[in-house]
Amino acid sequence: MDTKDSPYHKVSAAGVLIAMGIIYGDIGTSPLYTLRFIVGDHVITEDLIFGGLSCVFWTLTLITTIKYVYLALNADNKGEGGIFALYALVRRYKSQWVIFPAIIGCCTLIADGFITPAISVTSAVEGLRSLNPDITEQTIITIVIAILLALFLFQQFGSSVVGKTFGPVMLVWFIFIGSIGLFHLVGNISVLKALNPTYAYHLLVKYPGGFWILGAVFLCTTGAEAMYSIWVIAVKPIFGWAGYL
Repeated sequence: MDTKDSPYHKVSAAGVLIAMGIIYGDIGTSPLYTLRFIVGDHVITEDLIFGGLSCVFWTLTLITTIKYVYLALNADNKGEGGIFALYALVRRYKSQWVIFPAIIGCCTLIADGFITPAISVTSAVEGLRSLNPDITEQTIITIVIAILLALFLFQQFGSSVVGKTFGPVMLVWFIFIGSIGLFHLVGNISVLKALNPTYAYHLLVKYPGGFWILGAVFLCTTGAEAMYSIWVIAVKPIFGWAGYL
């Protein structure tokens, strides 16, 4: 199929920025709470930190990168992505044996949609305690509820308006966390040892209660399905047409 017959628009910097704004509450906010829940009430040790970072890295590599980017994103339904689109494909081709896993996937997506905004906003607002330790939990809860109400009310104006509004905000946020990460990486280059999967194995198998830390590690993948927004709006216009040849 010729590219000019493709239903997708030409990629642009504005499109990428809008797509970035659409996922403002998902992928970019995971660093706010993932490591916090990994540490939890545990005593901070080298095994815990290196093992936790190793688990996060390999979870993002295996689940987010390989599973989503290389597998799930190629199984779209006329340009629509996500577990609901995959469920529609399953029903269309009457693949009975995978309907139940697809239903479970839909349920977990809904659960993720409930938990991610609450955790993201709460973790961000709790940062105010570093500036004012006297802030009470009731005050934090009130602020969180107000922000969530404002965000969900704002979403009624559509993805385009949301993306244009939050795109620049997310760009600044990603530049900030990238700069902070690079600064601390240069100051402690030894943290790159966490790329060795041995640390993840030792955390899960030999660290006391390490296996249950996987529940906290999984938080780093929340919002991964929002990558369908990036794929459909910004990436697939470049590469997606190749699938129709």
